[in-house]
Amino acid sequence: MARGKIDTDKREDETAVYKPVKPKKSAVKAEAPKEEKKTERRAPKRYEPEQQLSGREKREKARVAAVARDRRRAVSRAGDAGVTLIALLTLVFEVLGLLLCAVKTEGAPDMQAVMLCAAVAPLGLLTTLALPRFLPMDSLVMALTNFLCGVGVVVLYTVSPARGARQAVFYAMGLAVMLVMSEIVFHVHHFRGLTLLGMVLGIGALILPLAFGEWNNGAKNWVQVPLLGSFQPSEIVKLSVVLALAYFFSAHRTVWQMMPALVFAAACLLLLMMQRDLGTALIYYLTTLVLFYVACGNVPLTVVGLGGGVGAAALGYQMFAHVKVRVAMWRNPWSDPTDKGYQIIQALLAIGSGGLFGVGLGQGTPEKIPAYYNDFIFAVICEQLGQVFGVLLLAVYVLLILRGVTVVARARRSFEMLLGCGVLAMLGIQTFMIVAGVIKMIPLTGVTMPFLSYGGSSLLSCMAMIGILHGASARAQENLEEDILCVKG
Repeated sequence: MARGKIDTDKREDETAVYKPVKPKKSAVKAEAPKEEKKTERRAPKRYEPEQQLSGREKREKARVAAVARDRRRAVSRAGDAGVTLIALLTLVFEVLGLLLCAVKTEGAPDMQAVMLCAAVAPLGLLTTLALPRFLPMDSLVMALTNFLCGVGVVVLYTVSPARGARQAVFYAMGLAVMLVMSEIVFHVHHFRGLTLLGMVLGIGALILPLAFGEWNNGAKNWVQVPLLGSFQPSEIVKLSVVLALAYFFSAHRTVWQMMPALVFAAACLLLLMMQRDLGTALIYYLTTLVLFYVACGNVPLTVVGLGGGVGAAALGYQMFAHVKVRVAMWRNPWSDPTDKGYQIIQALLAIGSGGLFGVGLGQGTPEKIPAYYNDFIFAVICEQLGQVFGVLLLAVYVLLILRGVTVVARARRSFEMLLGCGVLAMLGIQTFMIVAGVIKMIPLTGVTMPFLSYGGSSLLSCMAMIGILHGASARAQENLEEDILCVKG
């Protein structure tokens, strides 16, 4: 058939292509808005090539990019000043505290304290000011973490030089673990294999105390490792729990699709109940609830889960004798002041005797508290440095959590966001539980205070969580730079 004799019942766009006769002006005017709308719908304005933009649009994009750049520079300058101030305060505290310990002893100075000062103080300063310039790290998170770790090392050394020196070694090891975790989160894009491996290793690690563990304060949650000493697997398994929850909750949105992570968390809780480590089990459980709500926003199921936790707590109270003792001493420690209630009474007396500004670093009687170096380190700090310093420490924890929230809020992928939320939930819940237990707000749970309490397992676990935050922050910054490039065209 000839081109000039195409059937008129064909579509109008085909006629416009094949018919040699030009369309009428009215048809052109009618079709033009449709083509413009279609083009605008398919190609968002921010991704249009630069040559297709008008002069006005180019100037507008350049202005937006300049404003964003100036804001980032202003925030960076203000942030750098605050980070530098925190780093210098940490350095001064560590140097003065350890040198005070060195000259406090009679006779020759304590050279161990001098060597520790020469090693720990520059380490914190360098990791705060230098590392973020070369590695994907958040400088404010690093500064706050170093401050808490520095306070822990100094206070522990004033009470027990041997434990303080070992805590400094754990601190250096924790920095290495933090760097490794930061690089993993920043560079690895597919976590399926790592998640499954972590789940298998986590279950295996929680079985170890049941087979080879030792009873301690009513719980069987420690394992003796040759050449390394005691080790608490439940601290390291926290990473596996957060990783599994973040992976399955981000990839699937229905309850049935989330079931592998929920089953894994339930298995961990069961093993912790068998170890009678109810404090860590409570941290796991509340973290699971927080991530479940953040992932799906299902309020009724979250409330049901919270009610189930209350029922499990009541069941644990009936099953375990040491839980009944802790609740009884929480209600009235003076009913047995020389035995069961002795520790909580001494902790309250230490906080009260410290007053607002403390009795002095290295002073007081912290050794009267049997667990002064782990569960009750906050009471020791309040006695030596005062209640004002104790409130300052809590403010540092709050600032660390809030900074972490801003970091994960910038994450583009839901997996990174949930991973950061899980880390923040664990750190925040654990800090609240130990501080509230020491000041008699809730019964004692037997958990440690993050970054401050003595112990390699706890400190390495906390530093690994900080590494996860650093990795999430680096990924968010990378995404922000990509967005700026898109805005510039």
